[in-house]
Amino acid sequence: MARPIRIGVIGFGWMGQAHSRSYRSIPTYFPQIDFTPRLVAVADTMPQRVELAINNFGFESGTTEWPALMERDDIDVIDITAPNALHQELAEAAAAAGKHIFCEKPVGIDPAATAAIDAAARRAGVITGCGYNYRWAPLVQYTRSLIEQGRLGELTHYRGRFFSMYGRDRLGLLSWRYLQEEAGFGVLSDIMSHAIDMAQHLCGPIARVVSVRDTFVKERPLPSPGAGTHYERGKPGDATGAVTNEDYVGALVEFANGVRGTLEADRSIFGPQSSIAYELNGSRGAASWDHEKLNQLQLYLPEEQPVDGFIEVLAGDSFPHQGNIVPGGGNSIGFEDMKVIEAMEFLKAVAADQPFAPDFGAAVANASVAATMVRSWESERWEDVVSLRIEDDALDA
Repeated sequence: MARPIRIGVIGFGWMGQAHSRSYRSIPTYFPQIDFTPRLVAVADTMPQRVELAINNFGFESGTTEWPALMERDDIDVIDITAPNALHQELAEAAAAAGKHIFCEKPVGIDPAATAAIDAAARRAGVITGCGYNYRWAPLVQYTRSLIEQGRLGELTHYRGRFFSMYGRDRLGLLSWRYLQEEAGFGVLSDIMSHAIDMAQHLCGPIARVVSVRDTFVKERPLPSPGAGTHYERGKPGDATGAVTNEDYVGALVEFANGVRGTLEADRSIFGPQSSIAYELNGSRGAASWDHEKLNQLQLYLPEEQPVDGFIEVLAGDSFPHQGNIVPGGGNSIGFEDMKVIEAMEFLKAVAADQPFAPDFGAAVANASVAATMVRSWESERWEDVVSLRIEDDALDA
């Protein structure tokens, strides 16, 4: 009989629901797995969300008090999709309780919190995972394999971005994401973290950065009780409050291997809606991909192709995991399919008692770059990336 992996989810907003749908979908898309996800308990401060989780998602139980999940012996994994300000308290409690932990990025309200969370998890010896789900797009995995095989040659240039539409509506409510005290930084923590992760996933560690920031929408309508996600909007004339973190971050970057690049993130831009994208160039070829065209890769391999130019590669069942979701070539997958792949890979690591990537160590590596960008905002010059990882010999100090 397949081993059950018993899951408790904390935070049942949109992302908590997406994770829960993913766990439920794993056995249907991946019948070959040797474990069974079991949705044991959910915690959320809103009773109606707890009720939804039990009635519509199949959770066995629910509570508005998250410590109850840490005390239970019938939970193996704590999945954290609560706001960033709660990540450290939740993750450190889960680690102390000996639970394996999956946490949505950026893992902590700021880079120092990310490092502390990682240290607590390593001290406890639990398996960790971080929600950098765009890594799991089949064509991103294919691009990484081309790099590892040397088919693009020596990498020279990288241009990465995450441009999102969610803050472009000037009447979008002042949710926690726009508040430094609740979210930490703005796009730096929220979507630039994805751009940093993608860059380091494909090109290796970033060594130096020079960065700038700006806030384009300085006031937003105040939410009413029970409302306030970044997809809800107010009305003209509503009372407003100040946005206290940044809408935009841009950076020039140098990778440890000599690659030169740029990174940008913007949540209030008009045009791109959910464009996490990269363009990379090597001495033998080039590749570019955009999440808005998730199932298409632009590939330039002049030594292997009969024409000297980019070709369009369509995703299909020959690429990692896509065949489990839809057969054939050119048949598309979507955002939540990447979350299913991510959830499956994490639980597979838990079942095998093996490390998962990206783990909290990857979150610290990305947070270290983010912290360097902050230093550059203050110094207005190039800054070297300094790892925030707490060394093993200091864990027991």
